[in-house]
Amino acid sequence: MRSMLRGLTTRGTSFLAAGIAAMLAGLVLGERPLLSIGVVLAVLPLLATLAASRARYRLSCVRFISPARIPAGQTARVTLRLENVSRLPTSLMLAEDTVPYSLGTRPRYVLNGIERGGVRQLSYPIRSDLRGKFEIGPLEIRITDAFGVAELGRSFSARTTLVVTPRVVPLARTAVSRSWVGDGDGRTRATTAAGEDDAIPRAYRDGDELRRVHWRSTARYGELMVRREEQRWKNRALLLLDTRRLAHAGSGATSSFEYAVSAAASMGVHMAGEGLEGQLVTDAGPIASAGIFEDVLLDSLAVIKPSAGRDLARGLAALRADSGLIVAIAGRLSAGEARQLAACRREGCQAIALLLAVSTWADTSRAGDRQPGPEGRPGQAACEETAAASAVLRAAGWRVISIEAGTALEAAWQRLPGFPDLPAAHASAAQPGAVR
Repeated sequence: MRSMLRGLTTRGTSFLAAGIAAMLAGLVLGERPLLSIGVVLAVLPLLATLAASRARYRLSCVRFISPARIPAGQTARVTLRLENVSRLPTSLMLAEDTVPYSLGTRPRYVLNGIERGGVRQLSYPIRSDLRGKFEIGPLEIRITDAFGVAELGRSFSARTTLVVTPRVVPLARTAVSRSWVGDGDGRTRATTAAGEDDAIPRAYRDGDELRRVHWRSTARYGELMVRREEQRWKNRALLLLDTRRLAHAGSGATSSFEYAVSAAASMGVHMAGEGLEGQLVTDAGPIASAGIFEDVLLDSLAVIKPSAGRDLARGLAALRADSGLIVAIAGRLSAGEARQLAACRREGCQAIALLLAVSTWADTSRAGDRQPGPEGRPGQAACEETAAASAVLRAAGWRVISIEAGTALEAAWQRLPGFPDLPAAHASAAQPGAVR
């Protein structure tokens, strides 16, 4: 009985209440016509509810989101395909899709029934200014009877995931973009054409094999010399993102952490566009996942959160264990931490550091009013806060950009100095078996 009462609409409840009142009045006054009217009014919604609950409607629902992954601030479109696969046509329907509160209000549609085998297609836009993974669904439908006094609620189990990535800023191709270090095809073609006379030998060390002794250089230098070991260069980049909560300031979308996440996404997409394989590393270590680097990067950054870590030890260990171009995006960085980071760059490899002047993000109410220095150069606050770490990294051969709140990432990227060509010794060291 309770389930039948829960299925009544406002109109159905009104009919039932009026019917009960009419029956009581008919009994008290001895008016049989009034009693009959009361019985009809009371029984009608109950019978309608019973009929609606026994109706065997069979509906299928398929949901599509296009595109399934969007940057924050952009719009995707959700399409619902409802099909009536039962033998009976449905009556009036109310369809309501479940949408997270942060994505807006729930879309609602009124359908004048679906015929047997009929299909209805519903569509609505969806937008989020916050990154993350959001579950869309399930779709809830309510079917009413012909009188509108009873309704039947059903919910589909299907859910679809929408991935909202950080904002990706297109970065211009600079001298840095055109001189990525690698051991891909381009580097291989440049070295395999060299002959034996192009190698740079080194002094003999205990344990070196005698077959690697370079006799011509031994005679020239007057000491035992051996060919350098083959050095493999990789079209590979290591992207370090500092996610420590204590290294960032500000809150919400205007915090330094969100700026760093957006910068990591932009740098990663830029490197993937340049043909580099990549690996995302945080202060907690490398983020391992199968798939294409750009997809893994954006999916990981969509849900990344500030960590409770207090140092970069595990992240730096991952950098030392691998090789390739290093791009570090760091918040507050002490001189000691900068020295540890600087030591991760291998000889002959390139390294870029984006240092955030976190104190300029501390007051988010004024962050929007901050302006970068003249001609797009970082302001004095950024220079002072990042001076010690910048000096350490630059001395170790890194290219460093200091960024304060209000500085556009694309403008900061254009300030990045181009890397000089690698020394000849480093280039020739990649030539296996070369001799001079």
